[in-house]
Formats: sequence, structure tokens, C-alpha cells
Amino acid sequence: MNPTDTAMDRRLEELEPEAPGSPRRMVLNMGPQHPSTHGVLRVILELDGEIVTRAQPDIGYLHTGIEKQAEDLGWQQVVTITDRMDYLANLSNNLAYVLPVEKLLQIEVPPKAQWMRVLLAELSRINSHVVWLGTHALDLGAMTVFFYCFREREELLRIFEMFSGQRMMTSYIRIGGLALEPPRGWDRAVRNFIRGLPEKVDEYEALLRENPIFLKRTKGVAQVSLERLLDLGVTGPMIRAAGLAWDIRKAEPYSSYDKFDFRIPVEQESDVYARFLVRLEEIRQSARIVEQALDGMPEGPWKADAPHVVLPDREKMKTQMEALIYHFKIVTEGVRVPPGEAYVPVESPRGEIGFYVVSDGGTKPWRVFMRTPSFGNLQALPAMFEGKLIADTIAALGSMDFVLGDVDR
Repeated sequence: MNPTDTAMDRRLEELEPEAPGSPRRMVLNMGPQHPSTHGVLRVILELDGEIVTRAQPDIGYLHTGIEKQAEDLGWQQVVTITDRMDYLANLSNNLAYVLPVEKLLQIEVPPKAQWMRVLLAELSRINSHVVWLGTHALDLGAMTVFFYCFREREELLRIFEMFSGQRMMTSYIRIGGLALEPPRGWDRAVRNFIRGLPEKVDEYEALLRENPIFLKRTKGVAQVSLERLLDLGVTGPMIRAAGLAWDIRKAEPYSSYDKFDFRIPVEQESDVYARFLVRLEEIRQSARIVEQALDGMPEGPWKADAPHVVLPDREKMKTQMEALIYHFKIVTEGVRVPPGEAYVPVESPRGEIGFYVVSDGGTKPWRVFMRTPSFGNLQALPAMFEGKLIADTIAALGSMDFVLGDVDR
């Protein structure tokens, strides 16, 4: 007998205790190799006929260890691994990490850099939501929406590549500002995309909102009360679809969000359909924020005047000895962050993300703990599955919109 099989049998016994007196009990593995789990997630389902009596998510197949890895990297280098968590919202991850570090450093980020961060974070939110909408619709049999959504995603990836040279792992938001000066023509490219987006979102809505098959697969499915979701630590569109108008961009504004006018989409039914409506409206509101950022973008520098933290301009290095010395020290020794601890929450496309960073005064973090929304939202899986039909599990799973890299850290 294979020792691995024996170990797996023991694990199954731990996760799936016998239910005496249940002759129709069946245990079914959903994943980890399954197209509708959106990553390497395994869900152990216990069935009584077509009813799910128990659902146990089994995570860890994508474990990266990046929390521990962050302790062995310089403060600026950690930005690059935040991209690998939620790869659909990498710019939100960058922002969530740099804010507490800047708080410890007590550096002031210029207004232009702050507004650019808002603009990029909202483009990242649109990118994440169109990928979710396309894949979720595909799970439920609506293939046309998938192609339309990925058409918009391609435009967004080209915009990200224009800014950073990378389509996905951009690492563009850095401690003190931005990695590079915004390129020529960026505003025209973003404006052209945003100008045509509302019409395209209306097209998505027309294809799905009154579609009888989509309605049957989503309305009244995977309902969970707001109180239960809050007890489980769920955040983001899932609690807004349950009736709570909570958005960190409004409740605890960061990076100049208090200067933007937008609405928090809220629904009451807390089912798959309500989550669809909330995310669809969030795309429209993000486009509204981007338009305001384009129209009101301040002039000025795109990174802080903090020579001990931010690399100096190359032109200064050619003429100023101090700039050359600072460049040499940052590159060879790294950035030193004063002792302390900080946490700043950020509203990512999936909910609250935050980095609790601890510094001992060195050039590397002493501790980086990541509060990711996907991990919190995944806690609601049993509540959405148990007592429901097995046919509804795919719709319920897709409505959670988690990313496994955000879970297995």
C-alpha cells in the first residue's frame, strides 16, 4: 500500500467523521482539480441525496509562505511579492502594504501620487470584477459574457503594461509614491477606455439581468444572513449584498478617497443574484472615480521628497554628490524603517485587505501579517452550501469571488 494513500485516508477520517444512521450518506470530492473552483481548492461534500449536509473546504494546495518570506526581503522588495497574492488586484495589494510602511516612516506622499494610486486601484477593481463576471457567467452557461468581459480585461492589461512594463505583476505602487513616472499618453488611453465602459456594462446587464436561466441559477441561491456573515469575518461586496453599506474608502478614507464622489452599491437579498448586482454597480462607480481622477489630477511630483527612502532622480545624481550617496546607500544597505508597528485597511475588490507590519529599526520587516479578504470570505462556504442542493454549489462558490493565492499565504 502506498504510504501517501494511508495518510490521505487518515486525513479523510479527520475531515469526514462517520454519520451513524445515514444510509444514503455520500462523500464527494470537489476539486482540487476542478475548473469551477477557480484555483486549487478542495471542498469535501457530504451528501444526503441531492442535499449538501456538510461542506469542508480544504486549503493549502497553493501555499506560498510569503508572510515568512517577507521577513527576509528589504522593505521595498516586499512590494513584489504582494502582487502574487491576489493577482487580479495586485495594485490594491501594493497600496495596502505601502500605506502602513509610510506611516512608520512618517513621509508625506505628494497629491499627484495619491490620486494616481486611487486611479490605478479603481482600474484594478474594474479588472477584477470583469474577470469575476466573465468566469462566473461561464460557470453558469453564459459564454458570450465571458468573451465580452475578457475583451475589456485585455484593454486594462495593456494600460497596466503602459504604466509599469508588466501586464499583471506590476509592482507599480512603491513606498513613497510610484515606481516610475506615468508615461506619455497614459491619460488618453485611460480616458478612451473609461468613455466606452458604461455602454459595455449595460450590455453585460442586458445579457444576464433578465435571462431566465441566469435568474433560476442565482435568485434565492446561497442566502446567508448579514449577522452570520459578520460573525464569520466576511467583508466586501458579499456584506454589501446583504444590506450593509460598509466600504473602507468611505468609512476610513485613505490616499485621498475623501475627495471623490461615489456611491456604495447595496442590495438586501444576500444571494448570488444580489452579489452580481453589487459588483456590476461597483464597476460603474469605479469608472466614475477614474473620471474624477482624470479631470482633477494635481500637478507636481509623483514620488515623495525623502532621499533616505526614495531613489533620487538620475539627473540629480549627475550633478549632486548627496543624491549619488543616497542612491548608493539605498541600493547597498536598504531602507531603514523606525521601530514600531502599523496597520492600514484598504478596500480591495474582494473586501478588506491590510498588512500589519512590525519594524525593529532594521532594513527588513521584523513581521508582516496579511489580513486578506479571500481567506475571511471563504469562511462563509459551509453556510452557503449546507442544506442546499448540490446543483447550486457552483453558483454559490463563484459568487464568493476568492483568489486562492490570497488564501494560501
